[in-house]
Amino acid sequence: MSYDRALTVFSPDGHLFQVDYAQEAVRKGACAVGVRGKDSVVIGVEKKAGLKLQDSRTTRKIHMLDEHICLASAGLKADARVLVDRARVQCQSHRLTVEDPVTVEYITRYIAGIQQKYTQSGGRRPFGVSTLIIGQDPDGEMRLFQTDPSGNYYEWKANSIGRNSDVIKEYLEKNHSDDLDESGTVKLAVKALMEVVQTGAKNIEIVAVSRSSGIKKLTLEELQEITDQISAEKAEEEAKKKSTHNQQS
Repeated sequence: MSYDRALTVFSPDGHLFQVDYAQEAVRKGACAVGVRGKDSVVIGVEKKAGLKLQDSRTTRKIHMLDEHICLASAGLKADARVLVDRARVQCQSHRLTVEDPVTVEYITRYIAGIQQKYTQSGGRRPFGVSTLIIGQDPDGEMRLFQTDPSGNYYEWKANSIGRNSDVIKEYLEKNHSDDLDESGTVKLAVKALMEVVQTGAKNIEIVAVSRSSGIKKLTLEELQEITDQISAEKAEEEAKKKSTHNQQS
């Protein structure tokens, strides 16, 4: 029997192959990274250069769900757009019903629930997208969550999804610290993206959520300043290594 033809049939080793294929679509998508500090949380994405005649506003990868929550995705953009639209409606419905903004975990669980529903019914396919969701809870706590095509969701201190995510995760494991301030959190996210994005600031998009300034998208000039600083630090480190090596030899 061909187990990859039917969504609701498990293979002998317990897999739903359609879900595995959806996760493969995520691994081929443009990378996204999230980093949480002590008073802020940052999300960054690799932004591909658009065509010369294309309107760049139609290719956004970071979406605002509510005035305190943002989402970035890796995988099929059309699938992500459907999830974003439904999550925005749920955020406003929650405000209207209980007169309070949603928590980050609530809207993450809602998105993960939609993704899980599409893994259990025939005539559908799973969402070929993973998401990183950042935001500030009403009590001021900063949160970072990830959802998978399977419907699982997890909370992280720092994480990456999409193409080359393993390289970024390894870098984050070595360099993340719980006491990072806002500027340090932004800098770590940019550094992590620069491990796989070679073209610098013009192909990076960063959004930060902090207690002091709320949601803020960094301008190209601000990103260029950060990337120049990181490049200078790398050059200085290389020069020190060469100097040390020459002295030893």
